[in-house]
Amino acid sequence: MPPRIPSKSLLSIYRRLLAAHGPRHWWPAESRFEVLVGAVLTQNTAWSNVEKAIGNLKQAGLLSLDGLLGEAPDELAALIRPAGYFNVKAARLGNLCRFLRRHGDIDGLAGLDTALLRQRLLGVNGVGPETADDILLYAFERPVFVIDAYTRRILSRYGLIAGDEPYESLRLGIQEALPEDVALFNEYHALIVHHSKHFCKVKALCPGCPLGRGCKRRMVS
Repeated sequence: MPPRIPSKSLLSIYRRLLAAHGPRHWWPAESRFEVLVGAVLTQNTAWSNVEKAIGNLKQAGLLSLDGLLGEAPDELAALIRPAGYFNVKAARLGNLCRFLRRHGDIDGLAGLDTALLRQRLLGVNGVGPETADDILLYAFERPVFVIDAYTRRILSRYGLIAGDEPYESLRLGIQEALPEDVALFNEYHALIVHHSKHFCKVKALCPGCPLGRGCKRRMVS
């Protein structure tokens, strides 16, 4: 069962984050294909490393479906080395690209309903729930909320969730509590990531935090 999350509290956090940090203009990419590539490369690494890897692909003229499919795995791994786990990620990019080719590229998948598209993405070796939802939200503009460690950290510190809920349960709980709005989901997730990197870290930096009011961790710090 999805957790019951108070809509009013969830929206209050969103409004305070937006007022404090402003729009994040996320996902930074020049094309939907670049979003897909970034979603794989960002697994277990900082976005600054992803930018370096994508820069290498652009410089080599390979940031396209044909470009990645035509590149030898070891050469592709060398180009994306800054993103870490480069051999694994090269294989995962290959899996995703072959999946795209089989299904008529991004435009061929765009006609699928969200549930079926998510199911098919999850069938790609190396695409887990978070990566699939990144792709759905940011590349296909579907109303799917992305759950990550930052989301769990902030919402658990505000007592809205336990923090250890199964991925799918938590995703559905948040989506039930919010209006079904792609722009809202996009901005909310981006703001959570930004705030977590600057204030709500594993070791919280509470002084100056614009979300201090209501934070359980702050009250016991």
